[in-house]
Amino acid sequence: MSTVTTGVAVDVRSITTSDGARVTIIRFRAGQVRFALHVGTQDPPTGGLILGATAAPVVSPAERPLLLAAFNGGFKVSAQAGGVEVDGHVLTTLVAGVASLVIDADGTARVGVWGQTVPTPGEAVASVRQNLPPLVVGGQASASISDVEAWGSTLHGVAFQARSALGQDPSGDLIYAASMGALPVDLATALVTAGANIAMELDINPEWVQADVAAAPGAALAAAVPGQNQPADRYLLGWTRDFVSVETSS
Repeated sequence: MSTVTTGVAVDVRSITTSDGARVTIIRFRAGQVRFALHVGTQDPPTGGLILGATAAPVVSPAERPLLLAAFNGGFKVSAQAGGVEVDGHVLTTLVAGVASLVIDADGTARVGVWGQTVPTPGEAVASVRQNLPPLVVGGQASASISDVEAWGSTLHGVAFQARSALGQDPSGDLIYAASMGALPVDLATALVTAGANIAMELDINPEWVQADVAAAPGAALAAAVPGQNQPADRYLLGWTRDFVSVETSS
């Protein structure tokens, strides 16, 4: 759990699904936090663009005192699972109908379907991370949830695999879900149980699934997903893939 002067900003709990998958749920309280999408050193490609410090492949010194958490982004660009916009620069074309994390210039964020529920007219969009069709929509798992191959290629073809996702509840809280051994339906079930009415899959496979949480702004990060491969300070040292940082907004 992360606390700020105005109360709890981030809380962490675990849900065990009917097939025994243990899914970590991290809730980011709307109004208490702000988000930033960072590129990786290798993916997504930036084409030589110079991005701001809060979009760099490492948490910036300015962010560190305010940092509450960080979590992984989506598939590699080569997977063609959707587009990416970072810091106002469209790195790969945004695709209509794809589940999207939309971060505005003030750091507020929403999960929606691009061209349908996001963006809203006149919205000051700063960054967008798309990844596949929605995992959850209208508070229900996707009709394709049992088609494991529809949710990405897993390591060695093993279906029960490390997976992550991001949803949102009606109050505006963003909800991260991850497990080092789960099916797509496990993530969807956990997110719906946690109150999400919309959700998107993020990255999968052991190398990439990672979330870290601090007890207070600027405190040491601790690994939040049991068994995750990467150290808790990975995003502080720099990383090859995109990720999202979470700061206190108070």
